Amino acid sequence: MKKKIRVSLAVLLGLGGGIGLAGAPASAQPASVNRSALSIIPQPVRLTAGSGSFAVTPATKIYVDPKNEELRRIGEVLSQDLQRAAGVQLPVVTAPSGRPGPGSIFLMLRQPLDSLGTEGYMLSVQPTQVVLAAGKPQGVFLGLQTIRQLLPTQRSAMAVRLPALEVVDKPRYQWRGMHLDVSRHFFPVEFVKRYIDYLARHKMNTFHWHLTDDQGWRIEIKKYPRLTSVGGWRDGTLIGHYTDQPHQFDNIRYGGFYTQEQIKEVVQYAQDRYITVVPEIEMPGHAVAALAAYPELSCTGGPFKVERLWGVFDDIFCAGNEQTFTFLQDVLTEVMPLFPGNIVHIGGDEAPKTRWHECPKCQARMKAENLRDEHELQSYFVQRIEKFVNSRGKSIIGWDEILEGGLAPNAAVMSWRGMEGGTMAARQQHNVVMTPGSHAYFDHAQGEASLEPLSFGGYLPLSKVYSFEPTPKELTAAEQQYILGAQANIWTEYIPTEQQVEYMAFPRMSALAEVLWTPARQRSWPDFQQRMQQQYRRYEAWGATYSRSAFNVRQQLALDPARRTTLVTLQTDAAGPQIMYTLDGSTPTAVSRVYTQPFPVSSSAVIKAASFEKGKLMGKVTTREVMMHKAFATPVTLTNEPNKSYKGTGPVTLVDGQKGSTNHADGQWLGFYGTDLVATLDLQKATEINTVTSTFLRAAGSGILLPTNVEVAVSEDGKTYRTVYSAPVPAQATQAKPTSSEVRADVQKTMARFIRITARNAQAVGASKPETWLFAGEIVVQ
Repeated sequence: MKKKIRVSLAVLLGLGGGIGLAGAPASAQPASVNRSALSIIPQPVRLTAGSGSFAVTPATKIYVDPKNEELRRIGEVLSQDLQRAAGVQLPVVTAPSGRPGPGSIFLMLRQPLDSLGTEGYMLSVQPTQVVLAAGKPQGVFLGLQTIRQLLPTQRSAMAVRLPALEVVDKPRYQWRGMHLDVSRHFFPVEFVKRYIDYLARHKMNTFHWHLTDDQGWRIEIKKYPRLTSVGGWRDGTLIGHYTDQPHQFDNIRYGGFYTQEQIKEVVQYAQDRYITVVPEIEMPGHAVAALAAYPELSCTGGPFKVERLWGVFDDIFCAGNEQTFTFLQDVLTEVMPLFPGNIVHIGGDEAPKTRWHECPKCQARMKAENLRDEHELQSYFVQRIEKFVNSRGKSIIGWDEILEGGLAPNAAVMSWRGMEGGTMAARQQHNVVMTPGSHAYFDHAQGEASLEPLSFGGYLPLSKVYSFEPTPKELTAAEQQYILGAQANIWTEYIPTEQQVEYMAFPRMSALAEVLWTPARQRSWPDFQQRMQQQYRRYEAWGATYSRSAFNVRQQLALDPARRTTLVTLQTDAAGPQIMYTLDGSTPTAVSRVYTQPFPVSSSAVIKAASFEKGKLMGKVTTREVMMHKAFATPVTLTNEPNKSYKGTGPVTLVDGQKGSTNHADGQWLGFYGTDLVATLDLQKATEINTVTSTFLRAAGSGILLPTNVEVAVSEDGKTYRTVYSAPVPAQATQAKPTSSEVRADVQKTMARFIRITARNAQAVGASKPETWLFAGEIVVQ
């Protein structure tokens, strides 16, 4: 195989005059390729630059193999691309039997290239001709995406030239996907097609179409018309974020669905671009829209309304009701023929067992099937559906919850709650698609939450997507073969428009595309940053909205307790811009201080930073405040450990001079679940103090409440303490959004070395399990 790859493409095809690839005689070797200048994303497996270029002229012809309509169709796409770039309409003609003249473009199939698989291709651009060859038409189409990136983004009056090069390329993973949720917000057919075009341009091959959920059923099922007439519409939509209290709704009827003819239209459109559409029909959970239409499929009988609120709901399909399985089999009988791919996604996630536990039918089913608990009942449910799907020649995939209670024999797993579920499934010899929330949930913010549109939460910048490694190192070589690939998910609770879908997808889709195509050892973040400069221009040429958050300056403040300073590092995810900053809270301009390297801050400061290119502001201004006070960088001891998910940089988070935002996951809060904050500060010597101000977060929608009482005690020896402040925290009126609150203890002219702050969790006394969070932030001593 390697020997075949090393052969010059033009020689392989018998066209002569080719540029040698790696491994060819030294005399044939061109200069090293400038990958960044070529700006191909995803980066090809092997790319070698030549000298000179191929000029596209009115005399240029596109030749395709005879009797191959797929190649002719691909040739027509290339002709259209060249017309947009060069303003000339090139004919697509059958390749002549003899040797054609110079100035030609060839699209061809060659069996020796089967070693590159279905999706591999070889591309040779020489001053006299262009040859794109593959073992299968799909490979030619993917090679076409590389040619597209060699074209200018805007039509030029100058002749269009393709740089001389040779490419040998094939993907790393067989599943390279993007997901789109159309249940929470509905998008028309034309946008879904445009979304598929974006996937094709990134050499992706799988579109995961999330068609049903609690907030809307989006696919026509002719046997059950109420699924769309009732389940396709809701009476309003949540205003703001789920965590905002109390919940408010716009009360505007909202919905829509795709007819089966429209589904066929989209699927054919995807097939023409060699993209497989994987439909998702949620079960047994996320079923309220279906239950609103057919309440008899529930455990309680309803009635139900299509949900206006986001989240997870107790009412799911009844596993003890035989009618449920008849219904789902009928639905799948209509769904499966619409999607030629062999995979059907059946959901399986976030299915509370509350109703099943109380339902006589479900309990009877468990007894009859000898099932130990409701988790095994869900496994029974999934396995029964799997048998039906398998009987129709297809396979199922589900979210990693389908592992609970035992995995169905032939099921594939989509691992979203981290990588653990996928790792477990691969060890059980089941196929896996990795899509962890940490690296692949594109509904998370790309920059600081305060600078971004309303989103689900979390923080996923471009650089983190690029760092994604879908294959766990702990798997053996044999087990790694079960990792099919990965995809990113765009859940649309907070994404109501087409433009916002694009904003959340770009530029992160480009990073994921390279993760899934390019060998891991060849990926380079600095090189990718450089190539992205041209990719941003491509987004603009496509007319796509994209996030400029990569141009925002990320401020990293690291405490240096020994020197009692904060080390400030400024960086962006974009290459090229220059970073300017101020320390006095003023807005930076193109003539502000230039950032060159990390610098220390030893006094209070308001740091503002922004990126500039040719004097133009490229991103948004970011702000971080550093507060110096008497407890800054002092040792802190905690009586109770914070939750492992919210432990910041350790106890010193409470005295690092930085206040947390209203985002509880920003790393500046310590989260205590059902326990109190008891923090002891050591000022190192007896010190006069006047105020002790403690900061707490309130986000009732996330179960984060203010403490019921705050106490401050002081000591000079660390053994004997006396209380200098103790007071209940006033109950706040219901707040619509998360807020931070300060409790200020006035202890004028008190001498102390040790200060102990105790904040009582609002946890109910004697509760059997934790129910509330206490989030503590900066403690300021003046």
